[in-house]
Amino acid sequence: MNVTLIEYTPNPELTVALAARLCYSPISISELRDKLELADIEQFLDRIMSLGHHSVLEHASFTFGIEGISRVTSHQLVRHRIASFSQQSQRYVSHKDFFTSIMPDSIAENQEARQIFAFMSETVHKAYAQLVEMGIPPEDARYILPNATETKIIMTMNARELLHFFALRCCQRAQWEINEMAIEMLRLVKKIAPVIFREAGPGCIGAPCPEGQFCCGQTAEVREFFKNLE
Repeated sequence: MNVTLIEYTPNPELTVALAARLCYSPISISELRDKLELADIEQFLDRIMSLGHHSVLEHASFTFGIEGISRVTSHQLVRHRIASFSQQSQRYVSHKDFFTSIMPDSIAENQEARQIFAFMSETVHKAYAQLVEMGIPPEDARYILPNATETKIIMTMNARELLHFFALRCCQRAQWEINEMAIEMLRLVKKIAPVIFREAGPGCIGAPCPEGQFCCGQTAEVREFFKNLE
């Protein structure tokens, strides 16, 4: 898996602080910008985060390039509706000459399971290639491809939606692949907007575990991990 931060709003925390300050000020935007200092930015961000005034976070957006994930994970990812996605098309990109499957560790660590997985992946790939060679369009041949098929996607989310995304997908109960992806995304954005994402992470970071009886039972360890995440 490879996750990169392709682009983001320049000075995202300045943009968010300016939007927050605007809501409570009669002066012009240019005057507000001139008067904002670094200390003011952190102070305003802390205030709006504590008050739940999160709408201003939508002015900052982040674009990620994500490669080497399975269709299992991309299907989960696109369920986050307040985002933009561009995914490698199985309709226009043929898998005839290349095919990679994402193998879960639980399978890779079991020799018999690994052999079964590898056999099925190779069998499906050969069948797909045969269909394409017979003249079947890739958009129809793709119907036999498994969820394990590797894909790549570009995704853009605003800061508010990212906080929601992290709350769900950084949780230890999230599926392992999207969990690893979410944690890497959080590492990247914390470097760019450390105040906005200071308390980002699973839902148990600043409150009781929202999973109730399904709690992982490791709340203290989880909080410590995300506190030290760099």
